[in-house]
Amino acid sequence: MYDVVALGELLIDFVHQGNNDVGYPLMQGNPGGAPGNFLSTLSKFGAKTGFLGKVGSDRFGRMLVKTFRDAGVETKGILVDDRYFTTLAFVTLDDSGDREFSFARKPGADTMLTIDELPKDLVTETKVFHFGTLSMTGEPARSTTKEAVRMAKEAGAMITFDPNLRRPLWSSMELAREQMLWGLRHADVVKIGQDELEFIFEGQDFKDSAKKLVEDFGVKLVFATMGKEGCYFINRQGSGQVPTFQEVKTIDTTGAGDIFGGSAVYQVFASGIAPEQLSTERLAEIVRFANAAASLSTTKHGGIPSIPSKEEVEAFLSRGE
Repeated sequence: MYDVVALGELLIDFVHQGNNDVGYPLMQGNPGGAPGNFLSTLSKFGAKTGFLGKVGSDRFGRMLVKTFRDAGVETKGILVDDRYFTTLAFVTLDDSGDREFSFARKPGADTMLTIDELPKDLVTETKVFHFGTLSMTGEPARSTTKEAVRMAKEAGAMITFDPNLRRPLWSSMELAREQMLWGLRHADVVKIGQDELEFIFEGQDFKDSAKKLVEDFGVKLVFATMGKEGCYFINRQGSGQVPTFQEVKTIDTTGAGDIFGGSAVYQVFASGIAPEQLSTERLAEIVRFANAAASLSTTKHGGIPSIPSKEEVEAFLSRGE
């Protein structure tokens, strides 16, 4: 039995590392993809994890499989396909470390995962099943994602969801909103950005939108991240907001949201308490831990390479007490 299994994109992030003498960006390659960052965080904290996805039969694909194997993630669900290239993401940074994305994905191998390629045991023998929307931007991966969510839910898994809106990958914003709403209606725990809530619910106050997810969509727990402002959380027990840590020196925010999500889900899972029954006091502790993990990750480059250990997070928190 796995603790957490995720389905989605595996890709290489090429991150801006300054410019050459004619102004073009110098890029550094790192393993990436939101579900991979999420899972690697959980694995680093001691959870038994597995991944479902597809990469190309190229150097980047082979490197990604090795990276996740080395990170302790079960890789038997990562298929290597010689018909497609591994997806590449190019992440340029502004002076504050905020990102802009461009993608080489027409199609990327991750979009071509089919239902009959899913290892059924990885889908049905897990306590938590996680997905995002990058696997829902087109077929066949969209139908595969939805079938995997159905199978995992039927088998009794807790479903976690991160919309992770990447506008360049959608043919229309209407389709993006439609698929994000589908994910929200099938999730137990949601990690979502303030900007994503405002996009989905067309400018409504994001706290009201988070409340709507709990009251009208049946989501049991919502983590609404607010960048440098921290995180707002809400479940049936109440709501609250926890600030982030401003004292760290941020150099790269790549993967920080995914590391927050993995850290928060790890803490929820480790608590042994149903997400809808967690008290506001316990949730504040969970968010503080996840904020610390995400903040520490921004002091290093890349997603997976920047994940702190649980001991590093705890030591950081103890220094602030």
